[in-house]
Amino acid sequence: MSHTSRFDRALSLIDAAHAEDSRQSTLDGKSIPTELLYARRLSGWLDRLHPDAGESLRLAVRAQHLRRWRIPRDQYPMDRAGYLKWRKDLAQFHAQQAGELLQQAGYEPDAIGRIQSLIRREKLKLDAESQAVEDVACLDFMEHDLAEFAVGRDQEQMRTILTRTWAKMSPQARQAALSIQLPSAIRSIINSLPTTPPATSPAPAASPSKPPGMT
Repeated sequence: MSHTSRFDRALSLIDAAHAEDSRQSTLDGKSIPTELLYARRLSGWLDRLHPDAGESLRLAVRAQHLRRWRIPRDQYPMDRAGYLKWRKDLAQFHAQQAGELLQQAGYEPDAIGRIQSLIRREKLKLDAESQAVEDVACLDFMEHDLAEFAVGRDQEQMRTILTRTWAKMSPQARQAALSIQLPSAIRSIINSLPTTPPATSPAPAASPSKPPGMT
């Protein structure tokens, strides 16, 4: 099996798993499984930030929420400790689910291990590809969920949330975030946050050519 065909196979398997989501969203007047739409949006952000991203990073981004609905948030205490435990368990679950599909697609253990590491976002701020996985998730949150998330929260609560999100992002992602259309109150908070983090990481490694099929 060629590298291109196994990439296409892996992408199809990942998207088929996303399509199992019973929740539905609307895109251009058509119904689409919510998790599949989310995964495609993440890939879109990756294309904008890192158009030459390699195969492993593209698959990690596409698979980072794989079958998330199987572990709902309300199974954990509704406090920050519960939230962090939920996120940690999800990362392991997504990596395990992705590993099974990648094996079906013909990937070797070393390649699978690398993609799973990216899904778990290991060595964040030190590994540029891991940082890219974090960046696209933060950008999608800001673009599609932040305004609704602000309902019922005061300015200080939103400042805390935005400060935590901003701290996770690379300088490039922060710059991209400035292009997102947001309510003026949220924009005001963002404009007051630092423009760069204390340290930066190199750009993700590029593949010789962009694999097909990513949207």
